[in-house]
Amino acid sequence: MSELGPVDAHHHLWDTAVRDYPWMDGPWADPLRGRFDAARYTDLTRPYGVRDSIVVQALQDVGETYDLLFAGDNPVETEYGDEPGPIVGVVGWVDLTASDVADRMAEVRESPSGHLLVGVRHAAQDEPDPEWLLRQDVQRGVQAVGAAGLVYDVLVRPPQAAAALALMRRLPEVSFVLDHAGKPDIAGGVWEPWATWITSLAALPNVTVKLSGLVTEAAPDWKPDDILPYARHVLHSFGADRVMYGSDWPVCTLAASYEQVLDLAREAVPPGDRDAVFGGTARRAYGLG
Repeated sequence: MSELGPVDAHHHLWDTAVRDYPWMDGPWADPLRGRFDAARYTDLTRPYGVRDSIVVQALQDVGETYDLLFAGDNPVETEYGDEPGPIVGVVGWVDLTASDVADRMAEVRESPSGHLLVGVRHAAQDEPDPEWLLRQDVQRGVQAVGAAGLVYDVLVRPPQAAAALALMRRLPEVSFVLDHAGKPDIAGGVWEPWATWITSLAALPNVTVKLSGLVTEAAPDWKPDDILPYARHVLHSFGADRVMYGSDWPVCTLAASYEQVLDLAREAVPPGDRDAVFGGTARRAYGLG
């Protein structure tokens, strides 16, 4: 592990008393309701040496992005008192289909905490059209993200996989990060076509991938051996220099504790590759220095 400590390249913050998250659409999401703020995250991850983290949007609302930027740019009240938080980057949201998307991104970046914006994401997995990513207005928006020097995080499920691959091939000048390894159906034991898709993505030098979110794609009674083949295929295909660890907290708590998620990732990654997966890749891909 890097002496700088692990980087958690994917987690969330929210307060469901302040904002409504429509995707929390049933009793299954009850454990996710409430306040999951930077102080709670900092207290949780301190024992595991997390020094830096990237917080990712969970709502298609630029107001949430401003909240995340503010949270990252201000001290947190922990059990030890006020101290700097671990957030060093924010993957936010802007309307990619807006004709003035470049101006909207510039407005966010020029805000008081806008220097923390490192990427943009839209939940393409929730769009009714599986080819939403290939719409001309969306492609123009993603191109604007790349032109601004930001990363585009790709959140898809298998129905959107073909469109995601086509988009990444069409826009080689844009840096893409695939979230949650494309959400393979681990619970169903589905290997193909996911495995071949991952290999195809790995052939594109503008794509990196997050080793994140896999526990919630597995069955409720998952065992490490259910998940490790998927994680190891990602590592074998992309190489450690293009793979980064993310906890997906607090969503991960539906299936595992933070410690279980971190231990599973450590089991998947050979010791010689851990500096890259738990730090180097994220710092390079998101320009963290």
